Amino acid sequence: MAKISKKHKEALAKFESNKEYSLNEAVEIVKKISYTKFDASVDMSVRLNVDPRKANQMVRGSVTLPHGTGKDKKVLVLCTPDKEEEAKAAGADHVGLDEYVQKIKDGWTDVDVVITMPSVMAKVGALGRILGPRGLMPNPKTGTVTMEIGKAVEAAKAGKIDFKVDKYGIIHAAVGKIGFDGTKLAENAMELMATIIKLKPASAKGTYIKSINLSSTMSPGVKVEERSVTTLA
Repeated sequence: MAKISKKHKEALAKFESNKEYSLNEAVEIVKKISYTKFDASVDMSVRLNVDPRKANQMVRGSVTLPHGTGKDKKVLVLCTPDKEEEAKAAGADHVGLDEYVQKIKDGWTDVDVVITMPSVMAKVGALGRILGPRGLMPNPKTGTVTMEIGKAVEAAKAGKIDFKVDKYGIIHAAVGKIGFDGTKLAENAMELMATIIKLKPASAKGTYIKSINLSSTMSPGVKVEERSVTTLA
């Protein structure tokens, strides 16, 4: 059994680990039990009653958080020369095509978002084995394969996040930083939940949302009462 640190024990003593709290209460608890010296991320984990192995039950999408993520995302745009100025004007950190395709093949992945256009997907598709496991592969469903390059870059910079249910049926997503005001964290979390609910597969039967947890980097998870999130979503 892993040894629990002193700070972790102190954090666990500040709330009931088996109790479900309203979203606002959970946010305040997470802010109190975060003991990192840096501005930790606040993460939401949502367990869904879906089978990700079935294509018609795969839940994936994107959402622009109203208060951003608190992180300055590095954006790479893989595009043809006629779109380069549009990408740069929108704030992309890296813009190009062949040279970046080669850099990625050589192991470079120092970006948070990759945006591209349909006409170059043949080249980008060859990078799937590198970008896919890192969650960086562009996808039309998340708006990262588009002709509206400028809008996609601006959305990524403004706090747009992509999410996808994992093989265990769980969606993990950051909804801000521990230094955020509690109301802003709650509003970000509500926006994420509203989007997940809208994406409920028609083939998903029974209770869609099985559990919701909120935590910060290295903190224990706090259970969130589903009704406090879904009633308003």
